[in-house]
Amino acid sequence: MPADLSPTLLWFRQDLRLTDNPALAAAIGRGGSVVPVFILDDAGEGEWLPGGASRWWLHHSLAALAADLEHRGSRLILARGDSAGELRRLVKATGAGAVYWNRRYEPAARARDAAIKAAFAADGLEAKSFNAALLFEPHTIQNKQGRPFQVFTPFWRHCLALPMPEPVAAGKAEHASLMAPAEWPASLELAQLSLLPTIPWDAAFGKMWTPGEAGAQARLKRFLRGDVVHAYDTQRNLPAVEGTSGLGPHLHWGEIGPRQIAAAVRALGKAAGTDPASNGARVFLSEVGWREFAYHLLFHFEHTPAKPLRADFERFPWAEDVDGAKLRAWQRGQTGYPIVDAGMRQLYATGWMHNRVRMIVASFLVKHLRLPWQQGAAWFWDTLVDADLASNTLGWQWSAGCGADAAPYFRIFAPVTQGERFDGAGNYVREWVPELAKLPDKFLHAPWTAPESLREFARVKLGPASEGGNYPQPMVDHAEARAEALAAFKALRGASAEADE
Repeated sequence: MPADLSPTLLWFRQDLRLTDNPALAAAIGRGGSVVPVFILDDAGEGEWLPGGASRWWLHHSLAALAADLEHRGSRLILARGDSAGELRRLVKATGAGAVYWNRRYEPAARARDAAIKAAFAADGLEAKSFNAALLFEPHTIQNKQGRPFQVFTPFWRHCLALPMPEPVAAGKAEHASLMAPAEWPASLELAQLSLLPTIPWDAAFGKMWTPGEAGAQARLKRFLRGDVVHAYDTQRNLPAVEGTSGLGPHLHWGEIGPRQIAAAVRALGKAAGTDPASNGARVFLSEVGWREFAYHLLFHFEHTPAKPLRADFERFPWAEDVDGAKLRAWQRGQTGYPIVDAGMRQLYATGWMHNRVRMIVASFLVKHLRLPWQQGAAWFWDTLVDADLASNTLGWQWSAGCGADAAPYFRIFAPVTQGERFDGAGNYVREWVPELAKLPDKFLHAPWTAPESLREFARVKLGPASEGGNYPQPMVDHAEARAEALAAFKALRGASAEADE
């Protein structure tokens, strides 16, 4: 390769890994030095800049990436501000002749990237983007009518009929040292990005999570080892059991890619002599498919993070919430329904919530309290370490019954029944709602039904703390809330019919 070839800026975003990174592979293949850079561009995220939990993760993931790059003889340049402006500054400082990055699919990011690519091309600068985040990019998938899919099963069946892409490698150079530029440009210190919370509500995060590529690979190996993945189809709905992969935040920040996960699952099948290796492995891979489906929908229906896919739901008669009291009780895990409260407390303490419980708490917010799904989505966005605009939007619109392939609005999760079914022994509730720990299983998910003498023995006093209570009475009666939700849905259907006349 020419010794005087200009450097390549390698622009990291939500692809914080060195393996299966097509932009990195292309930068190495181009020759010359590589200048890795990350730019914190809050304004460029539009209305969806990373929430508090995501910023915690990003801080530690950047630290891990910087260490990995140093091990390769390189370093990570950190900047803050407008992406286009910072990239131009770095091009000037390094004499770079090319800028490579991996694509994002959120509406604001797509618009920003398109403008940057066009501007750089006009300047004669080589600007290329690649796919590191998805198995199948949204613009490549369509139904027989040439339109986007809106139902998961045919979408995923269509994807599985296509050749499954393999992880991208850079050959022998992938693990070799990266050529450094003659002079490194100035960089901010990681602390100057101010990503960590000023109030230390993240104290337990580090006990549960190891951000970074090594942490992602270790979690995948742990999940695939033994019988965890093979029991995924039966164990994934039990919140007290470690039956899920926990790869969500690693996937969101690109510390691992779906190609790597799919390849690992296929390798299990080859070793077992059957593909998939088990029904659990098949169901797990379909969860990767749901993530693909979420990005497919976000790409084709850009309005959905704020508005329902089904336009008639914009007229839904939501309930009043004076001073936001109902929302706050839900956020704090003080609804009076133990499985709901356990989930909300787990979320705040760990930055994560079990997926079955996510569906329960979401159903409770939009159908028992009849509060807008956007309020729940906003809370999850701020408190989840795996907050992902596509998946968050799909999940909340599914729960509200207003999105693609959504649960019908009249499907209302009964929180007591859900708790008894999926946490029958009460281990999950007892961990996160310890004030109820001494109640017998029979009454744990509906403590108000326990005899008063038994509640006294278990040291459970129902009612507000101002009156000496240590656990709230249920905010709403399930039967009454269900009836009101169905009446609201009936009113919506009636209004929609009138609007169509």
